[in-house]
Amino acid sequence: MAVKMKSLAGVEQRSVSLTTDLAVKLREDILSGKLRENDKLVEQAICDTYKVSRTPVREALAQLAAEGLVTSIPNRGAFVTGISKQEMDDIFVLRKIYEIQATRWAIERITDEEMEELQENFEFMEFYTMKNDVEKMRNINASFHNMIYKASHNRMLMQMLSSYQIYVKYTEREIPDTEQYLSDVLEEHRAIYKAFILGDPEAGAQAMAVHMDRSIARHGR
Repeated sequence: MAVKMKSLAGVEQRSVSLTTDLAVKLREDILSGKLRENDKLVEQAICDTYKVSRTPVREALAQLAAEGLVTSIPNRGAFVTGISKQEMDDIFVLRKIYEIQATRWAIERITDEEMEELQENFEFMEFYTMKNDVEKMRNINASFHNMIYKASHNRMLMQMLSSYQIYVKYTEREIPDTEQYLSDVLEEHRAIYKAFILGDPEAGAQAMAVHMDRSIARHGR
């Protein structure tokens, strides 16, 4: 009996994983413009493309509908809603508010182990800035922010900010001067990291506010 329950649990976990993976792929296709506004999302076509059954497809579409990226119309099917410029602008504003609060809490609550991870991350940031490696720097940048979310020790805040990062990722613009961009981003993060070293939540909040404002400007918003 125990073996059967274990098997069922494994099947359920695999189903959840398939749904999550599919939702991620479809979200990326919508945000990147591969799937455009008003495109119809045909279940069988998605099944064929991603080699999955109808159950994870329906669950993934329901998840994206809850996010507002898909609209389900009775007797007609699911259609791409997309995201408007106004909604994207609002996401940047909300992200700034939550990033500032996450930084305050993270400085107050960060553990020694988390502080070591943040230090290592910042050192990588310095290294890839020196190497003028934009892609690696963007990945390290995202990781730096994720560490702050984790160190805030607030699960709801962490989930919200992680979801905002997904949207922001697909609005990144081409960088005309990579060296200046990397230098600016490094110094903005240095100010945030310094506040962690000093244990100063308000300095951290101010440094994060500056970083968010400049990030918004870099995205042309």
